Amino acid sequence: MNTPAHLIFAAAAFARPAAAGPEGAAARRRNLAALAGGLAPDLALFLLVAWARWGLGHDLHQVFREDYVSPLWQGIFRIDNSIPLWAALGAAGLAIFAGAALLHLAFDLPLHHSDARPHFWPLSDWVFRSPLSYWNPARHGTAVALAEGAACLALGALLWRRFRGAWVRAAIVAALAVEAAPTLVWPWLLGSG
Repeated sequence: MNTPAHLIFAAAAFARPAAAGPEGAAARRRNLAALAGGLAPDLALFLLVAWARWGLGHDLHQVFREDYVSPLWQGIFRIDNSIPLWAALGAAGLAIFAGAALLHLAFDLPLHHSDARPHFWPLSDWVFRSPLSYWNPARHGTAVALAEGAACLALGALLWRRFRGAWVRAAIVAALAVEAAPTLVWPWLLGSG
Protein backbone atom coordinates (compact mmCIF):
# COMPACT_ATOMS: atom_id res chain seq x y z
CA MET A 1 0.00 0.00 0.00
CA ASN A 2 0.99 3.59 -0.35
CA THR A 3 2.36 5.10 2.85
CA PRO A 4 -0.55 7.55 3.35
CA ALA A 5 -2.92 4.56 3.30
CA HIS A 6 -0.90 2.94 6.08
CA LEU A 7 -1.28 6.12 8.14
CA ILE A 8 -5.03 6.23 7.51
CA PHE A 9 -5.41 2.55 8.45
CA ALA A 10 -3.29 3.01 11.60
CA ALA A 11 -5.31 6.05 12.67
CA ALA A 12 -8.59 4.23 12.10
CA ALA A 13 -7.38 1.24 14.11
CA PHE A 14 -5.73 3.01 17.02
CA ALA A 15 -6.35 6.79 17.21
CA ARG A 16 -9.00 8.21 19.51
CA PRO A 17 -10.16 11.77 20.27
CA ALA A 18 -8.21 13.54 22.99
CA ALA A 19 -10.06 15.17 25.85
CA ALA A 20 -8.71 17.98 27.99
CA GLY A 21 -6.42 17.16 30.89
CA PRO A 22 -4.16 14.17 31.58
CA GLU A 23 -6.44 11.76 29.70
CA GLY A 24 -6.12 13.97 26.63
CA ALA A 25 -2.33 13.92 26.82
CA ALA A 26 -2.41 10.13 26.94
CA ALA A 27 -4.72 10.01 23.91
CA ARG A 28 -2.46 12.39 21.99
CA ARG A 29 0.55 10.17 22.77
CA ARG A 30 -1.45 7.14 21.66
CA ASN A 31 -2.42 8.88 18.40
CA LEU A 32 1.17 9.92 17.69
CA ALA A 33 2.36 6.37 18.44
CA ALA A 34 -0.23 5.01 15.98
CA LEU A 35 0.86 7.38 13.21
CA ALA A 36 4.56 6.80 13.92
CA GLY A 37 4.04 3.03 13.85
CA GLY A 38 2.09 3.27 10.61
CA LEU A 39 4.97 5.19 9.04
CA ALA A 40 7.95 3.36 10.60
CA PRO A 41 8.28 0.42 8.15
CA ASP A 42 8.51 2.89 5.22
CA LEU A 43 10.60 5.60 6.90
CA ALA A 44 14.00 4.17 5.94
CA LEU A 45 12.88 3.94 2.31
CA PHE A 46 12.03 7.65 2.25
CA LEU A 47 15.30 8.59 3.90
CA LEU A 48 17.35 6.36 1.61
CA VAL A 49 15.61 7.65 -1.53
CA ALA A 50 16.19 11.26 -0.43
CA TRP A 51 19.85 10.53 0.35
CA ALA A 52 20.43 8.73 -2.97
CA ARG A 53 18.50 11.29 -5.03
CA TRP A 54 19.69 14.57 -3.52
CA GLY A 55 22.76 13.55 -1.53
CA LEU A 56 24.34 11.34 -4.17
CA GLY A 57 22.63 12.78 -7.25
CA HIS A 58 21.22 9.46 -8.47
CA ASP A 59 18.33 9.65 -10.93
CA LEU A 60 15.11 7.81 -10.06
CA HIS A 61 15.93 4.99 -12.47
CA GLN A 62 19.15 4.26 -10.56
CA VAL A 63 17.42 4.68 -7.20
CA PHE A 64 14.70 2.13 -7.90
CA ARG A 65 16.55 -0.24 -10.26
CA GLU A 66 19.94 -0.36 -8.51
CA ASP A 67 19.99 1.27 -5.08
CA TYR A 68 16.70 -0.30 -3.97
CA VAL A 69 18.00 -3.84 -4.57
CA SER A 70 21.48 -3.20 -3.16
CA PRO A 71 22.60 -5.32 -0.19
CA LEU A 72 22.76 -2.18 2.01
CA TRP A 73 19.17 -1.15 1.34
CA GLN A 74 17.82 -4.69 1.51
CA GLY A 75 19.65 -5.18 4.81
CA ILE A 76 17.90 -2.13 6.26
CA PHE A 77 14.52 -3.29 4.92
CA ARG A 78 15.00 -6.66 6.65
CA ILE A 79 15.05 -4.83 9.96
CA ASP A 80 12.30 -2.24 9.54
CA ASN A 81 9.93 -4.75 7.89
CA SER A 82 10.54 -7.61 10.34
CA ILE A 83 7.34 -8.99 11.82
CA PRO A 84 9.25 -10.77 14.64
CA LEU A 85 11.07 -7.55 15.62
CA TRP A 86 7.87 -5.49 15.65
CA ALA A 87 6.12 -8.23 17.65
CA ALA A 88 8.97 -8.14 20.18
CA LEU A 89 8.58 -4.36 20.49
CA GLY A 90 4.88 -4.86 21.11
CA ALA A 91 5.59 -7.46 23.78
CA ALA A 92 8.09 -5.05 25.34
CA GLY A 93 5.32 -2.54 25.95
CA LEU A 94 5.19 -0.43 22.79
CA ALA A 95 1.80 -1.91 21.90
CA ILE A 96 0.24 0.90 19.85
CA PHE A 97 3.43 1.82 17.99
CA ALA A 98 4.26 -1.81 17.22
CA GLY A 99 0.62 -2.68 16.53
CA ALA A 100 0.40 0.03 13.88
CA ALA A 101 3.67 -1.18 12.32
CA LEU A 102 2.38 -4.77 12.31
CA LEU A 103 -0.85 -3.60 10.67
CA HIS A 104 1.32 -1.90 8.03
CA LEU A 105 3.19 -5.16 7.41
CA ALA A 106 -0.03 -7.18 7.35
CA PHE A 107 -1.10 -5.15 4.32
CA ASP A 108 2.34 -5.02 2.72
CA LEU A 109 2.84 -8.78 2.78
CA PRO A 110 0.01 -9.62 0.35
CA LEU A 111 0.51 -6.55 -1.87
CA HIS A 112 4.18 -6.70 -2.89
CA HIS A 113 5.69 -8.83 -5.64
CA SER A 114 8.94 -7.60 -7.22
CA ASP A 115 9.54 -5.26 -4.28
CA ALA A 116 8.68 -7.82 -1.56
CA ARG A 117 10.80 -7.97 1.57
CA PRO A 118 11.85 -10.70 4.02
CA HIS A 119 9.16 -10.02 6.64
CA PHE A 120 10.26 -12.86 8.92
CA TRP A 121 13.90 -11.84 9.42
CA PRO A 122 15.89 -12.77 11.57
CA LEU A 123 14.05 -16.10 11.72
CA SER A 124 14.13 -16.47 7.94
CA ASP A 125 15.27 -14.64 4.81
CA TRP A 126 12.32 -16.09 2.88
CA VAL A 127 10.40 -13.54 0.79
CA PHE A 128 6.75 -14.00 -0.12
CA ARG A 129 6.20 -12.71 -3.65
CA SER A 130 2.50 -12.04 -3.84
CA PRO A 131 0.58 -12.45 -7.09
CA LEU A 132 -0.78 -8.97 -6.28
CA SER A 133 0.96 -5.61 -6.31
CA TYR A 134 -0.31 -2.33 -4.93
CA TRP A 135 1.32 -0.45 -7.83
CA ASN A 136 2.13 -2.77 -10.76
CA PRO A 137 -0.70 -3.04 -13.33
CA ALA A 138 0.75 -6.37 -14.52
CA ARG A 139 0.00 -7.71 -11.00
CA HIS A 140 -3.54 -6.28 -10.66
CA GLY A 141 -2.17 -2.97 -9.38
CA THR A 142 -5.01 -0.95 -10.87
CA ALA A 143 -7.68 -2.99 -9.06
CA VAL A 144 -5.66 -3.00 -5.83
CA ALA A 145 -5.20 0.79 -6.05
CA LEU A 146 -8.95 1.27 -6.51
CA ALA A 147 -9.72 -1.00 -3.55
CA GLU A 148 -7.09 0.81 -1.47
CA GLY A 149 -8.58 4.17 -2.40
CA ALA A 150 -12.12 3.04 -1.56
CA ALA A 151 -10.97 1.66 1.80
CA CYS A 152 -9.16 4.93 2.55
CA LEU A 153 -12.27 6.94 1.71
CA ALA A 154 -14.36 4.77 4.01
CA LEU A 155 -11.80 5.01 6.83
CA GLY A 156 -11.47 8.74 6.20
CA ALA A 157 -15.23 9.06 6.73
CA LEU A 158 -14.94 7.05 9.94
CA LEU A 159 -12.12 9.30 11.16
CA TRP A 160 -14.11 12.40 10.18
CA ARG A 161 -16.98 11.23 12.39
CA ARG A 162 -14.62 10.25 15.22
CA PHE A 163 -12.68 13.52 15.32
CA ARG A 164 -14.33 16.97 15.48
CA GLY A 165 -11.30 19.28 15.62
CA ALA A 166 -10.56 21.47 12.59
CA TRP A 167 -6.84 20.60 12.60
CA VAL A 168 -7.50 16.88 12.74
CA ARG A 169 -10.11 17.10 10.00
CA ALA A 170 -7.68 19.11 7.86
CA ALA A 171 -5.09 16.37 8.41
CA ILE A 172 -7.65 13.73 7.35
CA VAL A 173 -8.37 15.61 4.12
CA ALA A 174 -4.64 16.11 3.49
CA ALA A 175 -3.93 12.39 4.05
CA LEU A 176 -6.72 11.45 1.63
CA ALA A 177 -5.40 13.91 -0.96
CA VAL A 178 -1.85 12.57 -0.67
CA GLU A 179 -3.20 9.01 -0.86
CA ALA A 180 -5.07 9.84 -4.09
CA ALA A 181 -2.10 11.61 -5.68
CA PRO A 182 -0.21 8.52 -6.95
CA THR A 183 -3.35 7.13 -8.58
CA LEU A 184 -3.97 10.43 -10.33
CA VAL A 185 -0.43 11.59 -11.03
CA TRP A 186 1.56 8.46 -11.94
CA PRO A 187 -0.49 7.54 -15.03
CA TRP A 188 -0.15 11.12 -16.26
CA LEU A 189 3.61 11.21 -15.55
CA LEU A 190 4.12 7.84 -17.22
CA GLY A 191 2.07 8.85 -20.26
CA SER A 192 -0.70 6.32 -19.73
CA GLY A 193 -3.35 8.65 -18.36
